[in-house]
Amino acid sequence: MQEGSALVTALYRYPVKGLTAQRLDRVALTAGEAIPFDRAWAIENGPGRFDPEAPKHLPKVAFLMLMRDERLATLSAEFDEETTTLTLRRDGKQVARGNLSTRIGCQMIEQFIAAYMKDSLRGPPKIVSAPGHSFSDVATKCLHIVNLASVRDLERAAGRAIDPMRFRPNVVFDSDTPWVELNWVGKTLGIGTAQLEVIDRTQRCAATNVDPATATRDMAIPAILERTRGHSDFGIYARITEPGEIAVADEVVANVEAE
Repeated sequence: MQEGSALVTALYRYPVKGLTAQRLDRVALTAGEAIPFDRAWAIENGPGRFDPEAPKHLPKVAFLMLMRDERLATLSAEFDEETTTLTLRRDGKQVARGNLSTRIGCQMIEQFIAAYMKDSLRGPPKIVSAPGHSFSDVATKCLHIVNLASVRDLERAAGRAIDPMRFRPNVVFDSDTPWVELNWVGKTLGIGTAQLEVIDRTQRCAATNVDPATATRDMAIPAILERTRGHSDFGIYARITEPGEIAVADEVVANVEAE
């Protein structure tokens, strides 16, 4: 496999910010947009500043999130795109269900979250959304891409297995070259029939210290990165420049610098 190329091994979206991922086999991408339904909803932690009539990017501290609210990781979220229905499970048992496109459906989820996350809340939780808005950690609508070769290299440095889901990726690819993706900033990527421009490295925060399977805060990944790599970057952000479909097993090819 050539440097700069790789194969997609998994695709994910996170319909509700801070909750678990939904795995996809393939997805159609639109230029300038996020993956459809990726972080389309968020849960405000008490009185919030989000205005659905004038949506704008807000810092993640305004919402429930894994960096601070690791108990969220004990919930399994299932999302039905056709009905926009979210089902929450804990230990395999349904604990809440509601249609996120309706106020009563959101209230069903909010009532559960209010009790389940009461020690983390600054006030009543509220599910918020706006047409076309994505509650990403960055203002630009983009995809987060992670290299499994880099995960394996980080595992060697940490001396233990690391679940790639700690990094909440949209696209996971595998290559023979760890860390090659960090050199792709400013380059275009061809994946399937879509094209993307890599806009930045991803600076990791304490959310990566939470085991997504157990919800325990059991690692210090940013510190490990700083000690072994001299920075806390892991993964890259890429915005969609040409629409198309991407799928598991597609090749990822890094091209010349974006114009």
